[in-house]
Amino acid sequence: MNTSLPGLDDVRAAAARLTGLAVRTPLLTSPYLDALTGARVLTKPECLQRTGSFKFRGGYNAVATLDPAVRARGVVAVSSGNHAQGVAEAARLFGVPATIVMPADAPASKRRRTERSGATVVAYDRATEDRDRVAAALLAERGGTLIHPYDDAAVIAGQGTVGLEIAADAVAMGAVPDLVAVPCSGGGLGAGVGLAVRATFPDCALVVVEPEGFDDYARSLAAGTPVANARQAGSICDALMATAPGSIGFALNRAADARAVAVSDAEALAAVAFAFEELKLVVEPGGAVALAAVLSGRLDVRGRTIAIVLSGGNIDLPVLERALGAA
Repeated sequence: MNTSLPGLDDVRAAAARLTGLAVRTPLLTSPYLDALTGARVLTKPECLQRTGSFKFRGGYNAVATLDPAVRARGVVAVSSGNHAQGVAEAARLFGVPATIVMPADAPASKRRRTERSGATVVAYDRATEDRDRVAAALLAERGGTLIHPYDDAAVIAGQGTVGLEIAADAVAMGAVPDLVAVPCSGGGLGAGVGLAVRATFPDCALVVVEPEGFDDYARSLAAGTPVANARQAGSICDALMATAPGSIGFALNRAADARAVAVSDAEALAAVAFAFEELKLVVEPGGAVALAAVLSGRLDVRGRTIAIVLSGGNIDLPVLERALGAA
């Protein structure tokens, strides 16, 4: 695991590695969303990414930067499903084994897709077991390299390619974003996106959005040091329940003067429904929280140009039906 702080050159190198493999997702606009919010909203749909989320970017970059001899011994990851799929697909592309530690209550579609890429899934109880201890035992037993979902410089650099694309497309559109908002669990996506976007737009504010009850980033930024969540389960946003901010991303997010807002499960589900009905995009609850912050007014964007990331679309049908039924 690479624990150094990544820089812009690392993000650019990751973009070169991902060329032809990752989907270059578009930056979309919606006149209706603009009218509804009073803002110019630029939407980055990483739900259209390979494996259904931005996580393929960081997972592939981390596996690609391993020494070939080390990589051949296989990789291990801990994930509720999106990082799992990204690492599993990266391992498949390199022809190396992958073992994924995944909560037993993870969406079935995420587990199926992880196994489809050839990975071995080891389940654990999110509420009673420590996933890091489970992973450590597997590494001791089987060997391999841990690809951390967010506290790894190569992973963060890969996620930063989302920001490079936002910045390039915004320039091409003649847009100058005042703010970029991203879903947040361990903070790796925000760190990478903030690093890349602010290299082109240094005055662009960074906002990370998390679920209510799992607002460790807001509390950590206020405290000036990483603070853990009290619980590990209990939100519809299964992708956003990290234990605490990762140290690498936290350092980058603090340096970027990031701020954090939280949304409720109901607001996340409403955003899922809005994305489906109005943007014609399938987004999972955790992937929709930045949109939820805008739609709910938790984030005041009126009169501003903003970019938001829809980070993933790996949603089980009953959850989508619940969102649409509530809407």
